[in-house]
This record gives sequence, C-alpha cells and structure tokens, in this order.
Amino acid sequence: METKPSPWAVAVEQFNTAAIQLGMEDYLRAKLAECERILTVTFPVRMSDDSIQIFTGYRSQHNTARGPAKGGLRYHPSVSLDEVKALSMWMTWKCAVVGIPFGGGKGGVICDPTKMSLIEVERLTRRYGTSLEGFIGADKDVPAPDVNTNAQIMAWLMDTLSMHEGHTLLPLVTGKPVALGGSLGRVEATGRGLSFVVADAANHLGLSLASAATAVQGFGNVGSTSAMLLHDLGCKIVALSDVFGGIYNPQGMDPRQVIEHVKQTKSVVGFPETEPITNEALLEIQCDILVPAALENQITKENAPKIKAKLIAEGANGPTTPDADRILAERGIIVLPDVLANAGGVTVSYFEWVQDLQSFFWTEKEINARLKRIMDESSRAVWAIADQREVDLRTAAYFVAIDRVAEAERVRGIYP
Repeated sequence: METKPSPWAVAVEQFNTAAIQLGMEDYLRAKLAECERILTVTFPVRMSDDSIQIFTGYRSQHNTARGPAKGGLRYHPSVSLDEVKALSMWMTWKCAVVGIPFGGGKGGVICDPTKMSLIEVERLTRRYGTSLEGFIGADKDVPAPDVNTNAQIMAWLMDTLSMHEGHTLLPLVTGKPVALGGSLGRVEATGRGLSFVVADAANHLGLSLASAATAVQGFGNVGSTSAMLLHDLGCKIVALSDVFGGIYNPQGMDPRQVIEHVKQTKSVVGFPETEPITNEALLEIQCDILVPAALENQITKENAPKIKAKLIAEGANGPTTPDADRILAERGIIVLPDVLANAGGVTVSYFEWVQDLQSFFWTEKEINARLKRIMDESSRAVWAIADQREVDLRTAAYFVAIDRVAEAERVRGIYP
C-alpha cells in the first residue's frame, strides 16, 4: 500500500522547486520554507453528559509580510500540526497569486463534530477561540470556515472574543452569517472562482465546455457549487462523490437535483439513474474535466498514470502530490493548481473583511463582478508566465506568488 507524503513535505517541495528556479536568495528561501508562528493549545470542554474531554488545536501563521495571516479553521479527526502548517503555506501563495493583502494562516481542532451535539460544538468553538485570544485579530490573523466548520461557528468565535473585548469585532473572522457582517456571495465564492478559472483555461486551450464530461470528487460546499456552475457553463456532470461514496451516469446529471437529494438523504449515494462508484474510481473515469474537491493527497504516483481527464481543477487544497504532478505533466494533462483554482473563497473573504472594516456593504452583483475580474486577471497572469517560461501552471503560479511575497520581504528589510 502506498504511503502518502506528509502535506508539509509536499508544500515545502513545491515551494523549493519554484524558489530555486527563481534564483531566490538563500536567506529568503530558508525563511519562507518555515512558518513564522505556530500555536498549539490543549483545552477542556464539558460534554452533554457532563463529562470533560480534552481537545488539542493548532493555529499556524506562515507569513505576514504582505498583511495579516488569513485562513480557515477545520474540525476533523485527521487534523495535525503538519497539515495545518502546509495549509498555512499554501494560503500565503494563494493570497499572493490573486494579489490580496494577506499572508497565510490555518488552524484546526482534532475532533469529530459529526459525533458531537450542537452545544458541544459551540462549547468547543468558544473554548478554542479563547485559547487563540491575542494570536488572532482583524490586523493579525483572520480565521474563516473550512472542513466541518461554517458560518455559525464563525459567529460563535466572533461573539466569544467580542465579549472579552467589550465591543463587537466584525472583521475578526470572515465567512460569518450576513446578519453579522458576512458578505453576500461568500458561500458560493470558491466554486464560482473555480468555474471562472476553468472557463479561462478552456478558452486558452481551445477546449469546448459544451457537454465536456466532468467529474467532481467531494460534494461539500466547494464541490457542489463547482458542479452547479460548471453545469451552467454547459459541462456534462457525469460523476459526483462524497464521504459515503459516489454516483456515475455517463449521460450526465443535474447537480441541483443531486443537491436536493443530499438534503433529504445526507449523501449523493442512491441518486436515481446512477450507478455506484468509489471516490478512488471516480478519479480514473473517462472525462474531460476532473475537479478534486475533497481532501489533500488524492492524486498520487499510483493513480496519476490512470487518470484520463484532460484538465484537472483543484477545488481542494493539496490534492495532487509532487510525484503525481510530474506524471501528469509528462502525460500532457493540464492541472489548474489549488493556489489559483480555489482562491475565490479567500478573495471574497477579503471582500468581507474590507466591508466590515469600512461598515459599508456591496451588492452580490458587485461582489461577483469583482471576483470575476480578480480571478480572470490572476488566471491570465499565471498562463502568461507558464507560456513565457515553459513551465507547468503550478510552477507558474508559484513564480507569481513567491515573487510577490519575496519582494515584500525585501522591501521591508530585516528588523532590527
């Protein structure tokens, strides 16, 4: 059985590959290959049966040269310091690729919220937030939702630290409910941004999206929105999956109907007129576009030779290992890297932060238009570097991002 590389090892290898080609100074490469700050916390939570459980959580800030750290909080049994560090580094590059003034942050708690009551999740959130006090803030590090967290959890986190400060801290987190300063368009932002990048890539490659067979691994917020919006662009959605399994219909299916099925059954499994398929098999089916929108390390050296898609759009963070990247490149399969393809979420999180700071809010039409402009400009900049330097899109995106972060570091200098 294949041993998957650690996310941190993958992130550092991806960075070094680009940094060496850029001829970056040794001190800068050493600095950017590490995280600036890492916080590990352990805290008690009183459970519904009156027992007390101890939980461990993390928050990593990879780089803040261009602005406050920015990144999600995830609640999952597999959360590790290694994973959180990697995700914070990827967030640094993601923010830089789309040119927004944030660095990279990421956090998480080792837990299984699916086996916890709502009050237990709230207690955990408030206690974890208290442990982060002084480490996060609108001008320091701005959390957001991620795996198994949502707008309600962001509201509890914001409320907790607001109570400590004695006044409401709207810009403290993003991904909040609209009633608490959340931004219109935020829920669909990651999937919408991915659809913009896919459309730009199709235009660049001369690939017609009309009836382009598309498979989406992961049917959470990112996967479901991506499937819906790609379907609207003319793509034929032939396979979808979630944690329970997958569904396949070579004739295509309407993702909106699948969303309604999921609301009733909690899974895509069993959707009418489809045959079952595993998450692993979904990656290898015959299709034009593949969207891995689940967790990291899904496309590896073991399955990369079997992938049949022409275009891969990374909805998840780190779904492709470096070994797999090399195999896909040799086979001529185009990969739209995560730091570009799923940057729509952090872009609209930035919009939310700006709106909260100025207490002035935009319409959803304005937000989507601003998002499209940024994603289109960022995509074209990455494609231009890829064509100019004859490198794959991930390397090109890293060239763009690392160069921007390195320039900020150089201009700021070294203190004292």
